[in-house]
Formats: sequence, structure tokens, C-alpha cells
Amino acid sequence: MSIADNVARVRERIAAACARARRSPNDVRLMAVSKTHPASAIREAFAAGVNLFGENRVQEFGEKHAELANIAAEFHLIGHLQSNKAAKAAELFSAVDSVDSWKLAERLNSGAEKLGKRLSVLLEVNVGGEEAKSGFAADGEELRALLSKANDVPNVQIRGLMTIPPHTEDPNGARPYFQTLRSLRDRLAKDFPQLKLSELSMGMSHDYEVAIEEGSTCVRVGTAIFGKRPQR
Repeated sequence: MSIADNVARVRERIAAACARARRSPNDVRLMAVSKTHPASAIREAFAAGVNLFGENRVQEFGEKHAELANIAAEFHLIGHLQSNKAAKAAELFSAVDSVDSWKLAERLNSGAEKLGKRLSVLLEVNVGGEEAKSGFAADGEELRALLSKANDVPNVQIRGLMTIPPHTEDPNGARPYFQTLRSLRDRLAKDFPQLKLSELSMGMSHDYEVAIEEGSTCVRVGTAIFGKRPQR
């Protein structure tokens, strides 16, 4: 199947999941995860109606950036970001969806300030408490400490939370983790209403329908759109 066919199929499944959850498909953004895929594949997905893409590495996207400068798409960094690459990330991306420390938020703020821009970010939560994954703890204490200092990083706009749950063979195994993230977001949004924490980025090719049922506002779909990643 072509990328366009894959995009159409994913959108159909998003619509079906929204119908089950009594939500509008307009409330769920489709992010095509284009890491390791060439600019030509991104152009195909854009031609099929996708205008939001997720990349994992600053350097990799830097190499593709010039080829994609003339398409009206958003590119978000969704992979782990080292603080020493924050300035370059602020330059290349319209958003960073994987902020996992106050130090990184400060570095991104500094980079965005020098560029005269306001950078959207999501805070990554390690809902499964996995040692191999980065992110804030799901108890929310570190998150509260960061959000209480949000005025100190005025060039960073915190829009919500992101997570990658522990992998389970059954997509429904991710449901409790998605429920945890939504509950946490709801509590933080109530306690920090001025920040408008409306976004919940959760769900990937394996489990995005479950994520939508649990309130996701953005699903990150790679394999189901582009196929298996090229061997490098």
C-alpha cells in the first residue's frame, strides 16, 4: 500500500475510535513519525494531507530540513533531547514534545529567546517508571515544581503532557497508563489554569486507538504510515 493509502486507513481508524469515545475526529491530531525516513516520504505524507511530523534526532532532521523548507508543515522533536542541543532544536522545530527536566526547559527558553520566538513544549511523563526511559515521575511532584516556575521561561509555552507507556502485546495493556496520564493532566490543569494544559500526546501505531478512547489529543504514528524503518 502507498503512504497515501496508509494515511487514509489510519484516519479511518482514528474516526472509528473517536466515534466509540463520542469525540470529534477534529479533536485528535495525527502526527506522522518520520524519523529515519527520507524527505521524499515526508513529502508523500504531506501530499496525502498530513501536516504534522515528529522527528527523534536534531542532527537527522537538520540534514532533511533544507529539502522540506518549502512545505507548510509543522515539525516537532519527540525524541530525548540533550540540553547541549537545545539551541539547535529551538531553531529547527516549532515544538519540543519531550521536555524531561527544568534544565532543558531553561535551555530551550534561552534558545527561543535569542531567536525571538516562543517555543511550544510538552512535558514527558514516565508513566511506567521504567529505568530505561526518561521523563518526569507520574506522582506529579516534579511537574508541579516546574509548572510553578513557568513564568521564569516566558519563551517556552507548556501545552500539556506526553508519554510512551510500557510495551504490551495487547494494545489494551496501555489503557491504564493512558488513564494515569489523563488523570494527572486534569489535576495539573485544575491547579495551574493559567497555563492551559490542554494537550495529551499519547498513542503510537500499536495502541493509538486505545489512546484516543482515553483522551489523547495527538497520536504519533510511524510504522502504520511509512512502513518499517529503513535499516541503518
